[in-house]
Amino acid sequence: MTISNAETGYKVDPSRGRRIERVSSEWFARPADERYLSLNTLYESLRRRADHSRTRIVESRAVQIQARREDADQLTVILPEAEAPLSATHWSFGQLCNLVGAPASYLRDLPAPLAGINLQYGLAHHRAEQIKCLETTNGKMELRAVTGPEYGRIYDHELVAAVQRIAGNGTGDTRWKVPGVLDWSSMQYNPHVDITAETTTLYASDRDVFLFLVDDTHPIEAGTLPDGSPDLYFRGFYCWNSEVGSKTLGIASFYLRAVCQNRNLWGVEGFEEITIRHSKYAVDRFSYEAAPALEKFADSSPQPFVKGILSARAHLVAQTDEERTTFLRTNGFNKSETAKIIKAVIKQEGYPPESVFDFVQGITAVARDRDHQDARLELEQRAKRILDRVW
Repeated sequence: MTISNAETGYKVDPSRGRRIERVSSEWFARPADERYLSLNTLYESLRRRADHSRTRIVESRAVQIQARREDADQLTVILPEAEAPLSATHWSFGQLCNLVGAPASYLRDLPAPLAGINLQYGLAHHRAEQIKCLETTNGKMELRAVTGPEYGRIYDHELVAAVQRIAGNGTGDTRWKVPGVLDWSSMQYNPHVDITAETTTLYASDRDVFLFLVDDTHPIEAGTLPDGSPDLYFRGFYCWNSEVGSKTLGIASFYLRAVCQNRNLWGVEGFEEITIRHSKYAVDRFSYEAAPALEKFADSSPQPFVKGILSARAHLVAQTDEERTTFLRTNGFNKSETAKIIKAVIKQEGYPPESVFDFVQGITAVARDRDHQDARLELEQRAKRILDRVW
């Protein structure tokens, strides 16, 4: 069977494997000014912001809140030995409120002088603690973050730089690039689409960065589809970070069969994830664990993945209805789930499940129909545990 080339696209079967919505959620939520068309422009923007930032550790009781009656919308923060008052961002204001146990949503609705009085009272009567403040010092003076003194800040541009080492500009100058798109009418995945604000998967805001790239011009064949055509996969990864403390740093790597226009990931297998909290040793963990893991995945051979898929396809565990039921019930599935899984495989493959791979595909098919994310993830984790036994 000849595999289509990158000019005409690749025939894929997105009905198999997991569906992951994380990238789609980012795609829907990002306004135009948070979308970037290349890793170079993204890095330059984030590096410029970091170059004009500084950190300062102060006692919480020494922080002063300033607000004037004549300006009901303006509230500023004065730090010890600071050159000028700082405007609190939406995020840092929430962090200050959380520090003293004040309801941020309530204070935001008050005129600035009243909010300032409440916040100042909380700081003045708060147990004296040290806090680490991140300030922006170019043009508009802003307080961007308020964290504990041992917060291990990994700057957003540092994550982008780690990705650039394997992906260049992220636009096709290396094998890693912004993904193409699936044509649902023909089930052809086209790896070549123009990178625009609508299609890009490179995002950054004042509080985080998120990147998603794929190697979708080098398909990986692992078995066949019911019609005899190759079952094709592509490598992909996404990563995220927040230098102001709104989320962890994380990297997820996987194999997928397609990316649709809404940036949902279809047919995902072999999903692995690393997360790093911004604790005292976060920078060391990023340098010695996360960044090398990303480079290893980018440069590694897909053969272990292919062998794992072929092994799961070849590992027969049931040949009768009784054996199918016993296999699923032994692995913790109830009577209703067992029936749905077997039915899903028959519908998808055209025959009842026999191999570990068949059962895993059936479980993930049932998981896709679950309305709640927690229920989907729980089923997918159970499928992964079964697959890991033969992988």
